Amino acid sequence: KLRGDACWEPLPRCVMGAGMAAFCEPVVASASGAPARPRLIQWPSAGAGHSTARARLPWTAEARHAGAYLRPPFSAGHTFGSIAWSVAACACTRRSRRAQRRTVRGAASSSSGGFDVVVIGGGHAGCEAAAAAARVGARVALVTQRRDTIGECSCNPSVGGQGKGQLVREVDALGGLMGLVTDEAGIHFRMLNRSSGPAVWGPRAQVDRDRYAAAMQRAVNAIHGLEVVEGSVEDLELSGGEGNWSCRGVRLASGDVLPASAVVLTTGTFLRGRCHVGKIATPAGRHLRTEEGTEPPSLALADTLEARLRLPLQRLKTGTPPRLDGRTIRWEETRLQPGEDPATPFSYLNDIVSQEGNFIDCHMTWTNPATHEIVLQHADLLPEIVKTVKSPRYCPSLLSKVERFADKKEHQIWLEPESLAGHVIYPQGLAGAFPPEVQLQIVRSIKGLEEAVVLRPAYDVEYDFVDPRSLSHRLEVKVCRGLFLAGQICGTTGYEEAAALGLLAGANAGLVATGAAAASLVLGRDEAFAGVLVDDLVTRGVSEPYRMFSSRAEYRLHLRPDNADLRLTERGASVAPGLVSEERRETCARRLAAVNQSLEQLAAWRRPIADWRAAGALSDSLFPGKAQSELKSGRDLLDVGCTLETLEVAASTTARDVPYEPTPVAAKTTVQALVTYAKYLSRLDREMALFRRLQGRLIPPDIVYSHAELPGLRREELERLEKHRPTTLQEARELEGMTPTAIADLGAYILQRQKQRDMRLAQAESATLTAARDTASEPSVA
Repeated sequence: KLRGDACWEPLPRCVMGAGMAAFCEPVVASASGAPARPRLIQWPSAGAGHSTARARLPWTAEARHAGAYLRPPFSAGHTFGSIAWSVAACACTRRSRRAQRRTVRGAASSSSGGFDVVVIGGGHAGCEAAAAAARVGARVALVTQRRDTIGECSCNPSVGGQGKGQLVREVDALGGLMGLVTDEAGIHFRMLNRSSGPAVWGPRAQVDRDRYAAAMQRAVNAIHGLEVVEGSVEDLELSGGEGNWSCRGVRLASGDVLPASAVVLTTGTFLRGRCHVGKIATPAGRHLRTEEGTEPPSLALADTLEARLRLPLQRLKTGTPPRLDGRTIRWEETRLQPGEDPATPFSYLNDIVSQEGNFIDCHMTWTNPATHEIVLQHADLLPEIVKTVKSPRYCPSLLSKVERFADKKEHQIWLEPESLAGHVIYPQGLAGAFPPEVQLQIVRSIKGLEEAVVLRPAYDVEYDFVDPRSLSHRLEVKVCRGLFLAGQICGTTGYEEAAALGLLAGANAGLVATGAAAASLVLGRDEAFAGVLVDDLVTRGVSEPYRMFSSRAEYRLHLRPDNADLRLTERGASVAPGLVSEERRETCARRLAAVNQSLEQLAAWRRPIADWRAAGALSDSLFPGKAQSELKSGRDLLDVGCTLETLEVAASTTARDVPYEPTPVAAKTTVQALVTYAKYLSRLDREMALFRRLQGRLIPPDIVYSHAELPGLRREELERLEKHRPTTLQEARELEGMTPTAIADLGAYILQRQKQRDMRLAQAESATLTAARDTASEPSVA
């Protein structure tokens, strides 16, 4: 109760005084989950002493840094401050643990019988895993340190891209959340590679960070059977022994235990994470976006994985560029990069996106020789991990680009707004954890950024990951039943890869926990990009953060972004009942019917070449030398490069006597692709059938691995095969460095050898029978 006040004011914590001892309490409270900024209450009659005391209480970056790890920012001489720090730490720890116990017990009691599945981590993998497990009928706890960071885009505020866009569409086809949330939060949409064929198109969207996180949190909270538990997981509850463990739940830092039949680990960059800015390293999983400070790493969990389960852990790193103040950028000196309007939605359930008509533009600028000189001059100030820990090859730091492409005088920098209302700009291409003052020099050496203000510096983060060869194809740890991994802990990089792995791991964990362990959602390389992703990880492992590209899929003509629902929706519904909603199944069925109807109509719609030319559907260069009266169908025209839109315009003049129903917008891309790639898809179907037959095929022990016998294989592949001498094609596939094309060539060669052998045997048998008949027909000699 303050002097002169008529009533008491309840506060969660109250510190009287503003000296060294008082300074400890709010700092430690921040680390325990209390509001980051203390509210300072000053008496109206405060004198000079109070003003001085208040000036000593700034909430500085140093204070936040110290508070995040409970390390007192005092020298050895500040005895009183150190004692007070310890007292405050104990008090706040007790309070936070009591609050955490209330949260956990409340969650457990509201789900009769506890939980079936516990998902650790609220990132992209964790959200999809928890949602998928709940959809197949499991009672799920999603454990996260902070509820308000669920669905956070820690790095680039974008979703999709080449190869990655296919993953998002596949997640959506299986009932996942990412596509729907992106359509709600997207503020800039583009279809990459649109000038090429549909097989290499890459849907991509820039999202509003705040809207994306809010939409994901609403989606997670709306799922029946899924509860969010705020807490930090300290350890796994294990039973069994060496090589035959079972995961029975998790133990929180508060001491509470959440029993479960299955656990999904989606720790992202938090497993022994360390953040670096220049030579300063901080134990942390990531920097907070909305406030100063970091989120603490997961240490004990890493020890359990390595020491008890004896899983092989390795280190990877990634980085994020600085954030700029858009109000200080000279936009007129950059190149405009508009998006597409109307946008192509990610989700098959949507016809339009939420922010239609409210899109933002991105811009582009370039580095220059002066930029490169600053980078090279200060390379020695970068963290040591730049030289010792692998980073994503396809998302390189600025130093990597300058060194690897020394002949290039400029590199592209994309300036991408992070929200509709804010002014924070993400400069894609400027990653590099230099000291902040060097980062500012680099930024201001670039055209248009000469006066730019850096809001937050770039940083690198290194972290542990588990060698994914320790997992089965359903993403379960081989030596520990009921423990599943997904996301960056498997060695991947990117939101989309994390979401795909999370959905598959969560669905399989839910099936195990609900007693359907015999069923597994395992996708093949011929079924989905997600199948390629999992197969690459668990058979080949990773030596650098794994990023999905369309070139990794040998059947990419079949695995297009336009047909993910036709490939996977019914597949997911049949293997994991409940994973896919009835609404989604009905939408998929309608789209399939529309595609088939359009294909039949195009085949039946036949007109003379002269009519097609008169309608503007055919140029003079097509069908040269053909009689003008020769009939050609709509499919024939699509096969030679005509577009479906052109055909449907021609329908208004050439189909007056024949009813023609225009192809629905949702089916157009699929119809165009099926006709354009018809011949290739037919051959691909045969190759996929061969691939399935060859999975267990034995390799002849006398095979000679040489270019003379196998001209399609690279020297490195031949050397690996010769060194390991695999006995089956499956074993050959699991060798590191073996490409799917090489395995296909090897399989075709084995089949050819088998046919030649069978032919020789048949010829020998025929010759033997002929000789026997000739002998029998000769007259006997008395």
